[in-house]
Amino acid sequence: MRSAYAGGVDSQAGEVEALARAAAAGDTAALDTLLTVLRPDVLRICARFLPNREDAEDACQDTLFALTRSIGRFEGRSSFRTWLYRLTANRARSTYQSLRGRFLAESGGTPLPDRPDPRRTSVVAGVRLDLLDALETLRPDLAEAVVLRDLLDLSYADIAALTAVPEGTVKSRIHHARSTLRLRLVPQRDPECTAG
Repeated sequence: MRSAYAGGVDSQAGEVEALARAAAAGDTAALDTLLTVLRPDVLRICARFLPNREDAEDACQDTLFALTRSIGRFEGRSSFRTWLYRLTANRARSTYQSLRGRFLAESGGTPLPDRPDPRRTSVVAGVRLDLLDALETLRPDLAEAVVLRDLLDLSYADIAALTAVPEGTVKSRIHHARSTLRLRLVPQRDPECTAG
C-alpha cells in the first residue's frame, strides 16, 4: 500500500478516492486502511480549530468515528477529501461547543472570559477561540461556507458541489459571513480616540 504513495500527491489523492469508494460500498478492509491514511490529515485540520492538542485529538477521534458511521452516505458529488473536510470541520466545531458547554456547567454558569488570558494562551490560539465563538453567532449555512473557504481553503466550486447550492449563493454566503465576523472580531475604534 505504501508504494502507491511514492508517485506523489496525485497518486495519494487517487488512492484515497478509491479507498473511499470501496469503503462506501461496504469494504471493511478499505475502511480500516482509509482511517489509517486519513488520521494525520484529520488531526491537522482539527488543530486549525482547537488550539489545545488533546482537544484536537478528541475531535480527530470523533471525526474518524463519524466517518465510519457515515461513509455509506458518501455520494461522490464532490471529491472525498472535500466531503471529509466538511465532516471534520463540523466535528471540530461540535467538540468546541461540547467543551464550552462542559466548562459552563462545571463553572456554575460563570461565563468564559471575554478574551483569553495572554499569559496562558498564545495569540494564535486566542484568535482561534474568538473565531469559534464568533462562528456560533452565524446561521449554520453561513458558518459552514466561510469555514470551508477560509479555514480549509476549498474552492467556491467545491463548496457549491458539497453544499448543493449555486456558486453565486456560496459567494454570497461567504461575503455575508465575513462581514458579520469582521464586526465581531475587529476591535471597533473609539470615535473620541480617532478625532483630532
